[in-house]
Parts: sequence; structure tokens; C-alpha cells
Amino acid sequence: MPTVTAANLLLAPAASQLSSLTSIRGSITPLSLTATDLNENQTKAKKQVLSCPICYDMLIWNGDPVFSVDSTPRFILECSTCKKAYSGNETHLDLTITSGSKKSDGYMPASSELFRLPLVSFMYERGWRQSFSILGGFPGPEKEFEMMNDYLKPVIGGRIIDASCASGMFSRLFAKSGLFSLVVALDFSETMLKRCYGFVKQERNISQEKLILVRADIARLPFASSSIDAVHAGAALHCWPSPSGGVAEISRILRPGGVFVATAHIVDGPYSRIPFLSPIRKAYRHISGSHVCLSESELKDMCSNCGLVNYTYVRNRRFIMIAARKPN
Repeated sequence: MPTVTAANLLLAPAASQLSSLTSIRGSITPLSLTATDLNENQTKAKKQVLSCPICYDMLIWNGDPVFSVDSTPRFILECSTCKKAYSGNETHLDLTITSGSKKSDGYMPASSELFRLPLVSFMYERGWRQSFSILGGFPGPEKEFEMMNDYLKPVIGGRIIDASCASGMFSRLFAKSGLFSLVVALDFSETMLKRCYGFVKQERNISQEKLILVRADIARLPFASSSIDAVHAGAALHCWPSPSGGVAEISRILRPGGVFVATAHIVDGPYSRIPFLSPIRKAYRHISGSHVCLSESELKDMCSNCGLVNYTYVRNRRFIMIAARKPN
């Protein structure tokens, strides 16, 4: 029988970890969990992850859900405290404050509205994201996925959120890897989530039972505090109206030891010496609702101010990947 080491168990998906542990200990005793008990416990744990974005209290499900791309949008949820109802929208579960309402979301920054346009969602994987490699030094989704795996090793087997997932490039990579018990593709744009759903259905090697699509506001994440193992935000920080507000929410939902990893555009070096750059950035942010990062230290300070530690980063031209974790 092959030797099973602690390192192997760390890198293995949850299901194979259970199999390996069983082979080490021999036959399962009557006190051990059966497969049915394990599935029920996993479903119960997943249900407790989602929470009301208004009061952050537990949501009551109108049934016993099977978490998957197709099943989750069919359910209606209700907050146990404020009684606000949330429902699915064909392709995703809507957990925004305005869920179920015919009213619009009110004023939204231009950067947020841009990514809700059908044309932008259509073009995102047809040239938009690829331009980041040419203009900004982004390595590309597959290479970025490899780079972040070193940061994510401590949380393999846990739950990961792909925040501002757009058309789901990384959500699909996370799901196909089999490294996580639950992958949440999260975005504010309905059109991006519909595009993500379409891409997921086209791929046959994705485990749709461990992937759900959720519409949510990065400033009011619908997850219980300390319930998520990892959050990824790919090329997203600069699009958030308040990056620090988003990172503060991410810090809230991460469990102790949980990991935050993100990529962003950064404008420093010769660009930082442009006259009146700070007021120009302020005016641009006011109009567009997006944020231009002028130094790596801004990102480090943002993580630190939001309670995250062990900050690290890698750079390539305008591309930067950062990682930090929530203290144990």
C-alpha cells in the first residue's frame, strides 16, 4: 500500500482525504460517520454559510437543497430575523438587498454599470481580459491560477469565493481542480453571471455539484462571519467603489487562517511622477467609481487596516498579485 503522508493529505481533495484516512485506520467503526451522515453534515454546513446581507443572520431554506449550479437558483430563502425573502433568477441566486424587488438598485458607479452591459459580458473572454496581458503584464488565467495555488495550499478542501468573478474564468478553474468543497462564483452583474452559467454548462469536466452562482454586493457579502476558507478577486480591486470596504467584508467572512488572494492593476514607477496625479485620481474615482492604485504600499496598508496579516506580493509590470490571511 502506498505511503500516505501529512503533505499528501493536505494537497488532496476532501473526498480523497477521507478515503486515505479510512485506509490508514482500517474498517470504519460503528461510531464513525457513514457516507449519508457525511453528506447531510456537509449540506447542513453549506446552508449555514449563506446569510442575510442586511442583518447577516441565518437564512431559512424552503427545502433541503442540493448545492449545485442548477438547483440553488430554484430555492427561496428567508432571513430568520428580518424576514427578508431572497430568490433565484434562472441562472443564479440573488442575495443583494434588492433581491425580489422590481425596483432598480438605485445609483450605481459607472464602473459597476459598465460590467452589467450585455456587450461587456460578451466581450470579456473574447478580447477584454486577454488585453490585460498585452497592456498590463497579466500572465493569463491558467498561469495566475498556478501562481495562487501556493497561497491556497493551507485551505485546500475548504470553501472558496471567486469575488467579482465576471464570466467565471477562475470559478471554472477552481471547480475543475477539485481542490475545494464549495466554489461560489460571485458578481454584482446579472449579465456576467448569466454568461458564467453558459460557459459552465458548455464544459463537461466541471463538478456542478460543488459550484453555485451568487449575485451579491462586495460591500454587503451574504455570508456568515468566519465561514469561508478563501476569497479570490481577479483583476477586481480597482473596479470596486471602495476597495477597503470590500476587503473589510472579506476579512469578516474569512475563518481564522483563511486566505485572501487578489490581482490588480497598479500605476507606479514613472507614472507616479505625473503632476497633480493625486487630484486627477480623486476626480476619476468620483466620476467612474473605480480606484487607481498608485503604489504597492497602498494595498499592504489596506490589508493591514482590515485585519489581515502575512501580506505578500509578486509583480510583473502593471500586474500585481497580493495575498494575506486572517490571523488564527
